[in-house]
Amino acid sequence: MTGRNSRRPGSPTALRDQNRARVVDELRRQGQATQADLSRATGLAPATISNIVRDLAGVGSLRIEKRSGKRNSVRLTGGSGFVVGVDLGYRHLTVGISDLTHHVVARTHTALPVGLSADHAMDHARRLVDTALDEAGIERAGVVGAALGLPAPIDRTTGHVGSPSILPGWVGVDASTLVATALALPVRVVVDNDANLGALAEHQWGAGSGTTDMVYLKLSEGIGAGLIVGGRLHCGFGGTAGEVGHTTVDEFGAVCRCGNRGCLETVVSARHVVSLLAPIQGDLSIEEVVRRAIAGDRAFVRVLDDVGRQVGTAVAGVCSVLNPELLVLGGELAEAAQILIPSIQRVVDRCGVPSAAAALRIRPAMLGTQTHLLGAIARAIADADHSVFIS
Repeated sequence: MTGRNSRRPGSPTALRDQNRARVVDELRRQGQATQADLSRATGLAPATISNIVRDLAGVGSLRIEKRSGKRNSVRLTGGSGFVVGVDLGYRHLTVGISDLTHHVVARTHTALPVGLSADHAMDHARRLVDTALDEAGIERAGVVGAALGLPAPIDRTTGHVGSPSILPGWVGVDASTLVATALALPVRVVVDNDANLGALAEHQWGAGSGTTDMVYLKLSEGIGAGLIVGGRLHCGFGGTAGEVGHTTVDEFGAVCRCGNRGCLETVVSARHVVSLLAPIQGDLSIEEVVRRAIAGDRAFVRVLDDVGRQVGTAVAGVCSVLNPELLVLGGELAEAAQILIPSIQRVVDRCGVPSAAAALRIRPAMLGTQTHLLGAIARAIADADHSVFIS
């Protein structure tokens, strides 16, 4: 049998490769797992898992970790390739390099001026990627996956950045093409909404670990949600599911950047929160607002309590439709979770379907400011070239 025929669909070699790919995908998702865990997650027989683990360990693609008094676990080896994750926000840019065991080997960060064009933002991104690769001592040829997160909806049918976006210089841009050209990496660069990536990270490693249905709600300059449904990221038909920031909470309210009136974002975004306090407090950062609210300053507590009640109205609707088991709060405002969560919970209890409201738990994100970067890394690992394992 020739090499070409040996991998034809349905051949034993093709079936072996498919089974290996399923195991590799699960290890990418979990980081490490026992063989019993892999059998349950993939549906493959324990004997098949044992053979795949032995073969992949034999070629150095994974290692077996012996644990005293417990079943051995397996994880992918760090030397099988590296991925690049990029978190491009409203005022910041962060780049991380990780091996395929989820170990971040380099990270670099810079502030960005507001309103930067897409081309100029990618000039910064290219420089930071170069810096991070140099710091880690990794050649571009060693990169097997890459992903970039944006605070904007991404149309999955075209790859273009949709509207509304807090990055006006990106609207209508073919993000996938621009990013791939600018970063000059030897792999496809996945571009996704940062709330989706936040959901992915918190589900895999953070507050949502072990859940099957959760919502990650980013409260920052923009308001967006990432949805985990049935244990998988749910993006909707066109890729824009989760745009809760543009649900109407006051039809006669302020005009939103999306062109509608009274969207949730117009009353709870970071810049709106700062503007409410400016007449009595002057210029503030959202970090200062959160700090003073946590310290008990009455005006700051009141404003963030109001934010929680407005968010609770939107969350009640999400609960009634999706019935998630967990809501994870992320973004800059989530640092005041101790004020927001009780306010959100009261409104959800009052306005949501009772059974859905009673089942909902609300938690702050566990991964902090690195949530979206880690989500980009997780997405890059999931999309990485299988050939580094199964060839």
